[in-house]
Amino acid sequence: MTNPQEPVARQVLAGAQMLFVAFGALVLMPLITGMDPNVALFTAGLGTLLFQLVTRRQVPVFLASSFAFIAPIIAAKGEFGLPAVLGGVVAAGLVYVLLGFAVRLKGPAFIDRLLPPVVIAPVIISIGLALSPVAANMAMGKAGDGSAQLVPYATAMMISMPALVTTLLVAVLGKGLFRLVPILAGVSVGYGLSLAFGVVDTDAIVAAPWLAMPNFVAPEFHLGAILFMVPVALAPAIEHIGGVVAIGSVTGNNYIKQPGLHRTLLGDGLATSAAGLFGGPPNTTYAEVTGAVMLTKNYNPKIMTWAAIFAIVLAFIGKFGAGLLSIPVPVMGGILCLLFGSIAVVGLSTLIRHQVDLSEARNLIIVSVTLVFGIGGMAFGQGEFSLSGISLCALVALLLNVLLPGGEGWRNKQLNDSV
Repeated sequence: MTNPQEPVARQVLAGAQMLFVAFGALVLMPLITGMDPNVALFTAGLGTLLFQLVTRRQVPVFLASSFAFIAPIIAAKGEFGLPAVLGGVVAAGLVYVLLGFAVRLKGPAFIDRLLPPVVIAPVIISIGLALSPVAANMAMGKAGDGSAQLVPYATAMMISMPALVTTLLVAVLGKGLFRLVPILAGVSVGYGLSLAFGVVDTDAIVAAPWLAMPNFVAPEFHLGAILFMVPVALAPAIEHIGGVVAIGSVTGNNYIKQPGLHRTLLGDGLATSAAGLFGGPPNTTYAEVTGAVMLTKNYNPKIMTWAAIFAIVLAFIGKFGAGLLSIPVPVMGGILCLLFGSIAVVGLSTLIRHQVDLSEARNLIIVSVTLVFGIGGMAFGQGEFSLSGISLCALVALLLNVLLPGGEGWRNKQLNDSV
């Protein structure tokens, strides 16, 4: 499968290609949440290297910004500030670590029982739908919360809709590697139109130095922010398992067994906590990169080492980061109309694929209450001990699954085969 004698030059080229595939989604998440994209590049590279260290460089995956955390980061940042949010990210990473230890002790089937599809699916749906107003506001030229008109409406629509259409067309009609970079294609078209309409501020790019230290931010540990962020880690944990199973099906290896799900969860957890320590967004495995591995049939994990190195190097190019920060709101908004909807569809697909019977009262209750709490903005408590939105719905889904009678968990064939 992997070829240890593969020329280094070919590994370097393949690594650059993998970063290119991941790049659009990687930088879009910090741009939406107000984080520094250069820091996100650095922590993606660092996180991937940590993951490889823990898994003994056996799994060809790339770790970068997780979209599942967008809503809680935006909400928690407004209430607690960025340093406190980063403390929550560090704590969320520790959830993966604890899950990894639990899997080591009890086996992969433990995850099946704790987080069945009836728990995870409505949380994922809530993440996507709760973010939909942010996408619509940005596409219309407003701030994500709709509080200010940043770009005139007519101009914004002439930028956001072509960016969205380009993303759709590339995703559906693109061939080969080009099909794996729809976000990058949409951003390119949107940015070009933004330049034509004169809504790009190039002064910051001109003023930025070529080499600059990323804007690292140290975390602060605030109980309220930690309670806000930690429950959200449940959905990306399942996303991680799906990513590991997917890359295993591509390469023909059972990574659940070797190096083991406990190691991959530990690697993802350390990568996420490390990101929080430096001021970056939480990490997750990237499906786009898995698609690129399948297309190129290059299964050598060393190429992900090179992708990580390239990401770290780009993080120190000041003008590059300034260029990313200059991307106007409508460009991102147009593309997010697809991405946030896609998150919700993943949740629906999870319910359908695992044939969750919603005529059963137990399943109906879990899904219904989770969706209303997640999308409706339900809040419990006040101040430092408050829970709301995605954080609350994730915790409620987990508790309902544990407390309601009749739950038998679910069974993923590949997970069970590995026990």
